[in-house]
Amino acid sequence: MLANIRARIDQFDTQIQDLITQRAQLAAEVAQAKFNEDEHPIFYRPERESEILRNVIARNQGPLSNDTFVRIFQTIMSDCLSLQKPLNIAFLGPVGTYSQAAVLQKFGHSALHLPLHTIKEVFREVEVGNAHYGIVPLENSTEGGVNQTLDCFIKTPLKICGEIDLPIHHHLLSKESITKIKRIYTHQQSFAQCRTWLDNQLPTIERIPVNSNAEAAILAARESGSAAIAGEIAADIYQLHIIASRIEDEINNTTRFAVLGQQDVPSTGKDKTSLLLSTPNKPGALYLLLAAFAENNVSLSRIESRPSRQGNWEYVFFIDIEGHIEDTIIAKSLQALEKQSSLIKHLGSYPQNLE
Repeated sequence: MLANIRARIDQFDTQIQDLITQRAQLAAEVAQAKFNEDEHPIFYRPERESEILRNVIARNQGPLSNDTFVRIFQTIMSDCLSLQKPLNIAFLGPVGTYSQAAVLQKFGHSALHLPLHTIKEVFREVEVGNAHYGIVPLENSTEGGVNQTLDCFIKTPLKICGEIDLPIHHHLLSKESITKIKRIYTHQQSFAQCRTWLDNQLPTIERIPVNSNAEAAILAARESGSAAIAGEIAADIYQLHIIASRIEDEINNTTRFAVLGQQDVPSTGKDKTSLLLSTPNKPGALYLLLAAFAENNVSLSRIESRPSRQGNWEYVFFIDIEGHIEDTIIAKSLQALEKQSSLIKHLGSYPQNLE
């Protein structure tokens, strides 16, 4: 009985492998067709990716979960895309950051990874064409918006082409036991996300903020008496022990990342649009901005303010709304906004995350 079941599994494995090979061959044909039609073709199409993955979920009848099938197909699509054109993806480095984990989730291992020192550099490398796309942290479910990213959006010509929700699990990493730790390194956002645990477990240990969690892991690996707060990927890369696992204060801690690119993404019917708005400093200004959406039945999913740096007490607002910039109700909302706003900047319309 068991031998027969295994024989059937082997048969299905062969068929699956043959079908993946055929899919990869078709992907290569797609690349050739694109080159025939356009001298500078676009190979990564977020709207097509979203369509494929939504169809995968719609077809799923179990017993494997939707998330499992999505991961499988994302890997297949990433590897097939590399046959068309390997993509160079910039992210906040060094290797081992949560930003790199987001790159792996969206583009897989076949993409070329370009770790950079700052978020500003990620924007620049995509702007000048040294990277096809960039991955930057946009907001955290515990600590809110990432200010460095939001400030870069004020001047950049880049568009958001997609989004990634990455569950963030922080671990305390070191080469030594917890009793020998004298200092802890990590990004300031990670300190904030683990504040309660640190206050209860290591209240007297020095906390030193650095540019990234991976940089913290490098320092912990080099210095005696040091520890880092970082992810499991950093522990593997820098050969550190996990002294305490999942020390984040919120068990559903999640960071949303944006995919930066130079393309406009067509509508999929289930999209999100990000806008940057500015208004004169006068009574009721924010109310009038929001009223333009409410009157046209447009749903807001996020609003955040940042200093405009153009004058004291002047702000810009980052707004996410449901729908695509080409949708009629959003076009009507923006027409109404033109009377109230001194600046309307479209940061991108892109497929919503899969549910």
